[in-house]
Amino acid sequence: MAGESRFELVIFDCDGVLVDSEPIANRVLAECLCKIGLPTTLEESYATYKSRSWSQCLELIQGKLGRPVPEHFAADYYRRALAAYERELEAVPGIHQVLARITTPICVASNGRHTTMQVTLRKTALWERFAGRIYSSMDVPRPKPFPDLYLHAAGQMGAAPARCAVVEDSPSGISAARAAGMTVFGYAGREDPGALSAAGAQVFRAMRDLPALLGCD
Repeated sequence: MAGESRFELVIFDCDGVLVDSEPIANRVLAECLCKIGLPTTLEESYATYKSRSWSQCLELIQGKLGRPVPEHFAADYYRRALAAYERELEAVPGIHQVLARITTPICVASNGRHTTMQVTLRKTALWERFAGRIYSSMDVPRPKPFPDLYLHAAGQMGAAPARCAVVEDSPSGISAARAAGMTVFGYAGREDPGALSAAGAQVFRAMRDLPALLGCD
């Protein structure tokens, strides 16, 4: 049975929380970096670029290269990533069942691009649950780990930050939500629970546990 949450709004990160996109995205990024002369393993891609906005990634890549990235690099990465999403992407296990139990208003706030989220959320049959309530770092001056995006989402949804819950899977996203004055739940499906806890989140390992944490019975 669905229950009432103690929060006014539940804000979900997208990659790694709603859609299991991180293994795909980081594999493709590592392949693209190798192509432009920057040898990168999947593990190195995770450690360096995961959960960052595209502008943050480009800044890091250019610093490592010591020169601007090739003109075609971004287009090549997005073409390959979107094609891989269409072939392989799945929703995070249990997320559909969890969303069906949450009666509190929900939205998405992600460092990812709107165009990418259209593909990933449609592919995983999540688009209709969030359409019109999807916010990107492209909408604000500064991406996570700054609080701008979470404050923007709360403002657009008419919710007080102190009454917002955020579901995140990265320390940078947790830092952003905490800086916005929100309660953060850290999903450790693929992530180090210790790192999420150290960043200030209440950690859970299985998505089915989220409704109880939100106060939904």
